[in-house]
Amino acid sequence: MKHVGVGIVGFGTVGAGVAEGLLQGAALLTRRCGVDIQLRAIADLDITTDRGVVVPSEILSTDALALIQRDDIDLIVELIGGTGIAYEVIRQALEAGKSVVTANKKLLAEKGEELFELARQKHVDLYFGASVGGGIPIIRSLRDGLVANDITAVYGILNGTCNYILTRMAREGVDFDEVLADAQRLGYAEANPSLDIDGFDTAHKIAILASLAYGVTIPLQDIPVKGIRGLSLTDVQYADELGYTIKLLALCKKHGDKVEVSVNPTLVSKKHMLGSVNEVFNAVLVDGTLTGDTLYYGKGAGRAATASAVISDIISVARHIASATPRAAEPLPAMANSTLSLLPAEECTSRYYIRLMVRDDCGMVGRFATILGNHGVSIFAASQHEPTEAHRKAGFVPVVILTQPARNGDLVQALTEITEAGIVQTMPHYLCML
Repeated sequence: MKHVGVGIVGFGTVGAGVAEGLLQGAALLTRRCGVDIQLRAIADLDITTDRGVVVPSEILSTDALALIQRDDIDLIVELIGGTGIAYEVIRQALEAGKSVVTANKKLLAEKGEELFELARQKHVDLYFGASVGGGIPIIRSLRDGLVANDITAVYGILNGTCNYILTRMAREGVDFDEVLADAQRLGYAEANPSLDIDGFDTAHKIAILASLAYGVTIPLQDIPVKGIRGLSLTDVQYADELGYTIKLLALCKKHGDKVEVSVNPTLVSKKHMLGSVNEVFNAVLVDGTLTGDTLYYGKGAGRAATASAVISDIISVARHIASATPRAAEPLPAMANSTLSLLPAEECTSRYYIRLMVRDDCGMVGRFATILGNHGVSIFAASQHEPTEAHRKAGFVPVVILTQPARNGDLVQALTEITEAGIVQTMPHYLCML
């Protein structure tokens, strides 16, 4: 039987989960994959803190780069995160002819093109199944299971922290700041939650999915990103009354020779498959030409779920090493040649939810409806809500509008004109609708 030596770099929550899975499940993994996968080294700056898993002390090290040079290690598992030392670990491992498994979405979103090209040159593997969706097999599904499909669109709820916050706001009527504080206390949100609540974590993930679905490399700075920071409880409640729930939704969608990629808080019908995805769970909906809609749902983060995806990649790569058939020698969808380009944000089309504080004077509703129409924005439904005492004294009433599909650029121009005309108290607030 072939033996494959594994070295883990990064012994945090996920690293400990992977180590535990490899050590405790060694016999099961050997039976299932026909390869003896041996954990031979773990590197981390801190090798004394108890991670809740017993590992032989002799395999612990503080020198990550030394692992790469060891002849008894065939596969490097990078679980440090970030784009600093993690980049060096992966780059040097590939340069040394070692295959790599990583869960590092940020690094792949920013440096993936370079690293995949290096893997191909060196005829080694670079697997990343845990980078999006934790234990959800969305990477494998796009790369292998749906390979016969032309992907029409991918919609994803990809951040458990945001989904937890939005779920509780809708369910309990609690405002954003209070739920965020609870999420931090419970460990669902970091002390500095910006990466999650401002949408950047989701942007890293949808960039990876777009590369798999369409063979395009999307610079992160070009992706329109709007997070949920400061989302109004009023909008959550109005959406609920209309039969919708608000989700931080990532999407990539093909429009002819263009690809739309974005991250936005979005109204999703409660009857839609994604409308019932709550708490810390993730889900990805893929629309393929042959399969139609397929949904991938599960825990998007956490020690066990992410470790499961990492170990799955380790098994695949170990099989390739044992049979001397590295996957990276084949063309990867993420690096496929593509003539598609990014659709500018102002050309993206969606239905919209608009909340306006309209001057309580005769004819104002007709005026803003006319301006919307002049810019090609058609109203699907409109409702006026009971104003608060403060709004009544100021002379404004809340109005909610749902539109027909409209170009983003046209909507923004219309709302700007409505604001400048003095019809509303402040620039109207709007959200996309699925």
